Amino acid sequence: MINRRKFLTLIGAGFFVTFFSGCGETSKVAVENTVAGEKNFFMEDFKLNSGYKMPRLGLGTWTLDDSQAESCVLHALKTGYRLIDTARYYGNEKGVGAGVNAAINEGFIKREEIFVTSKIMPGNYNQPDAAINNSLDALNIGYVDLMLIHQPGANDEGVYKALERGVKAGKIRSIGISNYYTPADFERINKIAEIVPAVVQNENHPLYQNSKLQDYLQKYNTAVESWYPLGGRGNTQKILGNATILELSKKYQKTPAQIVIRWHLQAGYIVIPGSKNPAHITENFNVFDFEISADDMNKIAALNKNRRFENW
Repeated sequence: MINRRKFLTLIGAGFFVTFFSGCGETSKVAVENTVAGEKNFFMEDFKLNSGYKMPRLGLGTWTLDDSQAESCVLHALKTGYRLIDTARYYGNEKGVGAGVNAAINEGFIKREEIFVTSKIMPGNYNQPDAAINNSLDALNIGYVDLMLIHQPGANDEGVYKALERGVKAGKIRSIGISNYYTPADFERINKIAEIVPAVVQNENHPLYQNSKLQDYLQKYNTAVESWYPLGGRGNTQKILGNATILELSKKYQKTPAQIVIRWHLQAGYIVIPGSKNPAHITENFNVFDFEISADDMNKIAALNKNRRFENW
């Protein structure tokens, strides 16, 4: 069994690892050292209020089909990722599960070392218990580490009660909500809950930081997770091309994406950048060998415009 840190140290020593181009065709990608002696700024997993630990950096799989999801998940797990995010709506739970099982079958990782998130989509809110079972069947990984309500909608409170039943049945380990942006939104679900939501997954990035919700949830030890952490489709350059981000990219000798991902981690978010490009997947994980100074964190905080790119 290869330890993640040992694996990263080996590939950081100058070895090349065979991965997949487009997470489909083989190519060689040089992996930089993410464990650089004493300069190891590895962030410990987030201890959820459910008692389980959740990695702070993961792979988002929105837009990937089953085939792409399988190869990209396997690539990500080989790179060092331990958090994989999917959803019923994405239509790729089968591929995500196949990628997880491929990694387990290759013998370099165990199921309990991988944290998989899925979500119940609005079209299934009238039959949430069946939706949980359908996700479990598609993933074929035994249990789901975290399952979320995908977004507010009719019967979302009933969906949350179904998630609680899933926890009691051993099908799900932790539960939460997605796209609930205010303390009032959170409390509407929390007030009917027996199990406090462990995670709120929302759009968050330098132009929309929503620190008010993040601060509010501290009393519950509820984690805030960022989707579209780099801005999302059609908006990435509005963030990665920002003058402040480019200035810090030059200063730290890191890519703009690495600066933004590192900011998310230091600002206390769990973050799930998505990509089907193996070089980008590797690049996005290589953020543990540097630290953004407090002054520079404040510069990024000043970029906040309370501007979301999606409205659902």
